[in-house]
Amino acid sequence: MNAKAKLKIVLDVAMTLALLFLMGYPWWGDVAHEWAGAGMFALFIAHHILNAGWWRSLGKGRYTPARVFQLVIDLLVLLAMLGLMVSGVMLSNHVFAFLPISGGMSFARLLHMASAYWGFVLLSLHLGLHWNMILGMVRRAAGGKPVGKTQRIAGNGIGAAVAVYGLVAFVRRGLPMYLFVQTHFVFFDYSEPIPLFYLDYLAMMGACIFLAHWAGRQFVFLSFPDMHNDCKQNKQTRSVPTMKKNIGHSAALYPAPPVVVGTRVNGRPTYQYLRTGEVIAPCMSFGKQEQKG
Repeated sequence: MNAKAKLKIVLDVAMTLALLFLMGYPWWGDVAHEWAGAGMFALFIAHHILNAGWWRSLGKGRYTPARVFQLVIDLLVLLAMLGLMVSGVMLSNHVFAFLPISGGMSFARLLHMASAYWGFVLLSLHLGLHWNMILGMVRRAAGGKPVGKTQRIAGNGIGAAVAVYGLVAFVRRGLPMYLFVQTHFVFFDYSEPIPLFYLDYLAMMGACIFLAHWAGRQFVFLSFPDMHNDCKQNKQTRSVPTMKKNIGHSAALYPAPPVVVGTRVNGRPTYQYLRTGEVIAPCMSFGKQEQKG
């Protein structure tokens, strides 16, 4: 893993931790909240600078249902972050207090509330769309050991349980009211233990990750129906060395779970299905593949 990839991981982890910290605003006070918010926006900007290639690729390639789904989530995340940034600057009493801003505070409070909760949900969905990539990194860091059937079933079961608990917490804590601005205030139970508060928010984040991961798989199978049929017939995958060489000037990466890598062979598209990390199952092929020395 190169230095840029490691930096991306550090930024993403820092943004996730900052997001959770910011959701617990009443326990940490205005000053800490404002500085953490300013830091998160700096991380968000750095994240987009490091992923500038994503912006350059928007006008290239085919827009499959999977790619459209991911693009919609990413653009909504951007809108939520912009709403948070604008409203946060307007409401600031410390970090941006030097700016001559007056008026519009009522609108800014509503915008900040809605943007904060939509940002929490959308960033969690964004994580879910990249969950296969995250699992692959974790697996490589752990030595690249293959995951057995029992471990996979246990992992799916735990994920489903977290998702169910997260959905219950989502409703119990009134997030739909905040998302659709059905109230002008956020209600906190100040007698509640802080760990229990963050346990619920972690579970809600887990529910969004689980749902986005599942939805992303369905969109990829919708985009590549032949791949879905072939994979159902051939569940046995084989390990091969990681592909590190250039596979063609038209190579395309579809970073939604499961990951699909495509290129052109003799002018015709050829795709390969990547589960995670270094396990590749060539489940879909168009055209005759020829290897030229």
